[in-house]
Amino acid sequence: MDESLAQWFAQEILVHEEALVRFLTRTWPYPSDIHDLRQDTYVRIYEAAAKARPAQPRAFMYATARNLMTDRVRRGRVVSIEVVGDMEALNVSMDAPEPDDNAATWHELKRLANALDRLPDRCRAVVWLHKMEELTYPEVAARLGISIKTVEKQVSKGIKRLAQFYLQNQPLGEPPERAGRRTVEEESHG
Repeated sequence: MDESLAQWFAQEILVHEEALVRFLTRTWPYPSDIHDLRQDTYVRIYEAAAKARPAQPRAFMYATARNLMTDRVRRGRVVSIEVVGDMEALNVSMDAPEPDDNAATWHELKRLANALDRLPDRCRAVVWLHKMEELTYPEVAARLGISIKTVEKQVSKGIKRLAQFYLQNQPLGEPPERAGRRTVEEESHG
């Protein structure tokens, strides 16, 4: 084991363990995964630092944790609204003193998550894939087994509904019950 690497790791990464755990706890919706995420983050950092030490270790730690969570979401094809809302919060500025300093942004992300949750299932899935995962209309259509025309209509419908939500200045709150929403089958005909 490289003693200088171990010393660097202890001095530059492990000293931020409490902040890393706060960051993971705040951004990852499954508390039972926090320990594993922390350890996986450390492994990735250690392996990367063995090749080349990052110039800004703390920022590298947050970026590594963010990338790890993004990988887990993609691997699990999770489309949970809590994860959707929190993924934007994972972007940590290199100059930011702490990732939890921006309460206004957090509030807006919660409003966006609430607005997205109000969309019908298919519409939300189409908007998520196109806007968040940046898939093209044909890619979204292939992934969901629908026509490109349906994707176009659902994106348009979703963006209009999100805009209406914001224009109505809805207060932040719990998402509405799913009762009264159209089913995926009904959406495919409308």
